[in-house]
Amino acid sequence: MNVTVTDYNQQWIERFKDEANRLKEIFGSEIVEIHHFGSTSVPGIKAKPIIDIMPLVKDIEKVDSFNHEMIALGYEPLGEYGIKGRRYFRKGGDNRTHQVHIFQLDNDDEVDRHLAVRDYLRNHPKDAQQYGDLKEKLAKQFPNDIEAYMDGKDEFVKELERKALDWYKN
Repeated sequence: MNVTVTDYNQQWIERFKDEANRLKEIFGSEIVEIHHFGSTSVPGIKAKPIIDIMPLVKDIEKVDSFNHEMIALGYEPLGEYGIKGRRYFRKGGDNRTHQVHIFQLDNDDEVDRHLAVRDYLRNHPKDAQQYGDLKEKLAKQFPNDIEAYMDGKDEFVKELERKALDWYKN
């Protein structure tokens, strides 16, 4: 997968809303809430132009029964994909456009972790700027190596998550 980081794009909000509506049509009343998270949800930050969506559902076990509808919408269902209690779907193959991370509503640890980082970055522009600059630098350094790009962010992201959760809980 090629690694591309771009300046913030206001259209990311509309792309989230459009896809969230499609997901609501598929999952219906099983979805309790749906969140835009990740860097595309933080105004002004540089990001890979991939929309991260986090639907919260009543029963995570029911999500697998919607895989055919998600495939019809262009998603690849990947199960938990390394995070217990999640259902992960990605769209666009090597030119990924969307990632859907579904959690059960009461999975507080994972839900809080994702929302804390989003809200922290929205409220701490200096940290958001640093994170965007790091991603841009790594994308230029590793344009064809997503693993090296991710490894390069790892230490910063762990510290960011720690600070964000401390801030979120207070």
